Amino acid sequence: MGNPKPEWLKIKVRGGRESAEVEEILRELSLHTVCEEANCPNRMECFGRKTATFMILGRVCTRNCTFCNVEKGSLRPGPVDKDEPFHVAQAVKKLGLKHAVVTSVTRDDLPDGGAGHFAAVIEEIKRINGGVTVEVLIPDFQGDFDSLRTVANAAPEIINHNIETVPSLYPSVRPKASYERSVELLRRVKMLDAGIYAKSGIMLGLGEKKEEVAGVFEDLRDAGCDFLTVGQYLAPSRRHHPVVEYIRPEVFKEYEEIALKMGFKHVAAGPLVRSSYRADMALA
Repeated sequence: MGNPKPEWLKIKVRGGRESAEVEEILRELSLHTVCEEANCPNRMECFGRKTATFMILGRVCTRNCTFCNVEKGSLRPGPVDKDEPFHVAQAVKKLGLKHAVVTSVTRDDLPDGGAGHFAAVIEEIKRINGGVTVEVLIPDFQGDFDSLRTVANAAPEIINHNIETVPSLYPSVRPKASYERSVELLRRVKMLDAGIYAKSGIMLGLGEKKEEVAGVFEDLRDAGCDFLTVGQYLAPSRRHHPVVEYIRPEVFKEYEEIALKMGFKHVAAGPLVRSSYRADMALA
C-alpha cells in the first residue's frame, strides 16, 4: 500500500446527467451494484454509458477473501428479496440496456448458494426485455453442480466465474475457495450447455509470477473458457491484501497476446480492466 499509484492508474473523475440517472434508478428500485459495493474505478464511466453490474442476494458475503471490498465478517446476510428479479428486470428496461450483467455476494448460507435466485433474475430480465443478452458472474456454489445446472437452465448467454489469482496465492487471497473447484465449475458450464459462453478473470499485482499466470490461462482454456479479463489489483484499504506490484500497460498487452494465441475468443487486459468492464464487447 506504500507504493504511490503510477500515472496510468490515475482516473479522471466523471459524473454527469447519465451517471446521476443510473444512480436514481438504482435507489428507486432498492438495487445494489458491484460497481459501488466493490468501489470499482470505472463506475463513473460505466454509469455515464448507462451500464451497471447488478449485485443480487444482498450486500453481505459469507466468504473472507482478502482482496474484496464487499461487506463480510460478523454481519449476517439478510433474507432473499423475492421482488429483486422483477426490480432488476425493470432497471434493465429503464436503462435501455442491450447486455445485462448480474453478480452476487457469495451466499454459502443458502442451500443452493442462491442459484435459484440467479435463475429467477435471468428469466425475469428475458421476460420483460426481449433481445437483451444476460451475463452472470457467479460464485462457486461450493462445488454443487446441481446449483450450476439451475443457472445454466435459465439460459444466460455468458456464465462468468472469476479465478481471481494463481493457485499458490489462494491460501492468502481466497482462503475459503479452491482453485481446482473453480476451474472444474467452468469446465462444467460447457458440459451442461456448449452454447453458453464461459468467462473468467484474474487480477495481477498480488505477488504472482509470469509463468504462473500463463499456467492459469492454459488451465482455463483447457476447461473450455471462451472469454478472459486481466486487470490490476488495487487494495481497497490497508486491511486488505497489499499491492505487491503495479503491472505496466505493455505487460498487460503481452498477456493479452499470449491468451489470444491460446485460443480465447475475446480478451480484455489492462490496468483498469475489471470483470464486467465493457462486458458487451465480447458478444459484439
